[in-house]
Amino acid sequence: MLYAAAMIQRTISQKLSSLARQFPVVIVTGPRQSGKTTLTRMVFTNHEYVSLEEPHEREFALSDPRGFLGRYKGGVILDEIQRAPDLLSYLQGIVDADGDRGRFILTGSQQFHLSAKVSQTLAGRTAIVHLLPFSLDELLGLPSRDPWSWSKLPERREPPAFNFETMLYRGFYPRIHDQGLAPQDWLAGYYQTYVERDVREVSNIGNLEIFQRFVRLCAGRTGQLLNLSSLAADCGVSHTTARQWISILQAGFIIHLLPPHYNNFSKRIIKGPKLYFLDTGLLCYLLRIREPDDLTDHALRGAVFETYVVSELFKAFAHRGETPPLFFWRDRTGHEVDVLIDTGKQLIPIEIKSGRTISDSFFDGLRYFMALGPAVARSGVLIHGGDELYERENFIVLPWFKVTSK
Repeated sequence: MLYAAAMIQRTISQKLSSLARQFPVVIVTGPRQSGKTTLTRMVFTNHEYVSLEEPHEREFALSDPRGFLGRYKGGVILDEIQRAPDLLSYLQGIVDADGDRGRFILTGSQQFHLSAKVSQTLAGRTAIVHLLPFSLDELLGLPSRDPWSWSKLPERREPPAFNFETMLYRGFYPRIHDQGLAPQDWLAGYYQTYVERDVREVSNIGNLEIFQRFVRLCAGRTGQLLNLSSLAADCGVSHTTARQWISILQAGFIIHLLPPHYNNFSKRIIKGPKLYFLDTGLLCYLLRIREPDDLTDHALRGAVFETYVVSELFKAFAHRGETPPLFFWRDRTGHEVDVLIDTGKQLIPIEIKSGRTISDSFFDGLRYFMALGPAVARSGVLIHGGDELYERENFIVLPWFKVTSK
């Protein structure tokens, strides 16, 4: 399953071009190696390009920001802006003076400091979008459907040549696919770089070994309710430290906290978030899954599959420049829906099952939830680990490779 990452069309490209026609500054954030540089250089071919990872460029930007920015009279891509965040303050004066739209395209791998800096200096002058690793549709070169609409079956097509265990194991970081790299080898270096560079940039963590243990403990809890007290106790750190470290993982686009949806329901609803990793390949590395076949009977097979579906849904919205309206629902008696899409008019319930053979019991949670009130959509969705695509009762049944495709 090898793909030329540089040739793959990213869903967010059109949105990025549109925003550049409206705002003087556009910021593309996302995890390291998600393709931000490739994307911006493909979309903005007439812009100059400078990487602040280059020591001499970074030193120039830090010591003489006005002189650094004065070199660029037209459009410019400033890559890895978090390496010189003070440049944002100087951009304010430039964009207020000339107002040229789309002049500055910035990329950044950490939203922890960038968000605060942008709010202070560039509020109203900038648009921010998030680029995550490939979606499955992008990898396969297929168009994605509107993620707000789930009223009809997508088109039928043959499943990919690979099984979903292989897909989960490899994950979706572009370089693995572009260069045909062994996932575990590349992800080991990626993770080590993230811990030793990015984590230290955003927080003064003294013992990185304990932090790495914390990350692996989080991996073992993907798809579960976030229990900071339990995480802190198992890792031997304080509750406050655990909360701070969760924020760091969120800022680096390593995890996502899926919030509960509890409006218009009784007070007997779970109100804590669920923890998910945003890439299954990195998750498998942290779980020490060494080959795809290990997933066949792994204790966390279902949780890894659920993580994949949640991340695909997240990308479907994020790669259109929209805030993902994703939630889960669970009451204290055990009734649960894995994902809710809140369209503003109705709630679309989605159940996720890794099994290839569909059982009638797979629909129990959907049936219960859909009977609760008029705000719930008339159709529920079941996403499963098999190849079947059909309608049953008032449910849409989707295979693993049709989560978001047309």
